[in-house]
Amino acid sequence: MPQNVRVRFAPSPTGPLHIGGVRTAFYNYLFAKKHQGQFILRIEDTDQNRLVPQSESYIQEALTWLGITPDESPQKGGEMGPYRQSERKSLYEKYALALVKAGKAYYAFDTPEELEAMRAKFKAIGQAAPQYNAISRMQMKNSLTLSQEEVSQRLKQGQPYVIRMLIDPQITIKAKDTIRGWVQVKGVNLDDKVLLKADGMATYHLANVVDDHFMQITHVIRGEEWLPSLAYHILLYEYFQWEKPEFVHLPLLLNANGKGKLSKRNTQQHDFPILPLDWQDAHTQQTLPGFKQAGYLKEALLNFIALLGWHPSHNQELFTCDELIANFSLSRISKSGACFDIDKAKWFNQ
Repeated sequence: MPQNVRVRFAPSPTGPLHIGGVRTAFYNYLFAKKHQGQFILRIEDTDQNRLVPQSESYIQEALTWLGITPDESPQKGGEMGPYRQSERKSLYEKYALALVKAGKAYYAFDTPEELEAMRAKFKAIGQAAPQYNAISRMQMKNSLTLSQEEVSQRLKQGQPYVIRMLIDPQITIKAKDTIRGWVQVKGVNLDDKVLLKADGMATYHLANVVDDHFMQITHVIRGEEWLPSLAYHILLYEYFQWEKPEFVHLPLLLNANGKGKLSKRNTQQHDFPILPLDWQDAHTQQTLPGFKQAGYLKEALLNFIALLGWHPSHNQELFTCDELIANFSLSRISKSGACFDIDKAKWFNQ
C-alpha cells in the first residue's frame, strides 16, 4: 500500500449523476478515508460536444448532500489542479507530441469521408468491426505513409489532424485488476486510438492517464465499463515510462431480477429513482426523480449503495459512515454484478 493513498472520482458532465456513479464516488471516498488519504473530484469535460451546462453543479450538489466531500476539486482547489480537463489542454498536447517524437504515436490527416470509406471497404471483405490498425493504417493518410516533407507541409498549412497511438500487433499487454486478477490482451485486437482530436482536445484515454500521473493517483477505482480501456491505459503508462496505479473495476449494477444492466427505462417502468437528486431535462422539460426528493435519507442511500457490490466480513447491515470507512476493503468487492433491489433501499430508509 502506498504511503499516501490518492484516489479520484472523474465524472463527465454530460447529464445527471447516475446511482452507479454515486457508488463509484462513495467507494473511492471510503477507501481514501480508510487509509487517511485524499479523495479528488476531477471533471472530465474533454467531450465538449456533449456537455450539459447544469451537469457539473448537479454532481457537486449530489455529493454535498450525501457528505461525499472531496479533499481537492474545481471548487476547493488544490496543489495539483486545475481539476477540469478543459483547463489542462496544453498539458495533453505536450505529451501527445512527446509520444509522436518517441515513435509511439503518429499524425493522421484522414477526413471523415476517407475514414468511412475505409470502414466500408473492410466491411465488404467480411471484417465485422473495421479498425484503424496495423493493416488499415498503411492505406491511410498519416505520418507513417506520407513523406516527412509532406507531413511538415500539411502541419505548416494548418491541415486538420489527429494524433493516434501506435500499437504493435505482435505485443501482448498484461494488466492486473485488483478484483479480476491478471488480464491479457493481444495488440492485434486493438486499434490505434485517437489521443488528440482535431480540435486540440485530448480524448479520454490520454487525458485520463496524464491526469492520474500528475495528480499522483495511487488507485484507479472505476466502473467495469472501463475495463476494455485498461489495455490502452497500461500501454500509455509504459510508453511514458510512468509508474502505474492499482486498477480496480467495480461490478455492474443489474436490474433487480439480475438480468441486464440497470437502465433508466427499467426504473421509469417500475417508478423508482436511480438519481440522487431530481433532474430537470432541458430538452424534454421532464423531471427525473431523485432519491432525496422521493423521501430517502442520505444515510439510507449510502448504506444501500455501499452493499451494491461490497460486503462486510460479518452480518451487519446498518452502518454509520464511520463504520463503513472502518470496515471497507477492496478485497471484499464482488466480481459479479450487483442487483439493484429498490425494496432493499426502502428497507434501509424505514
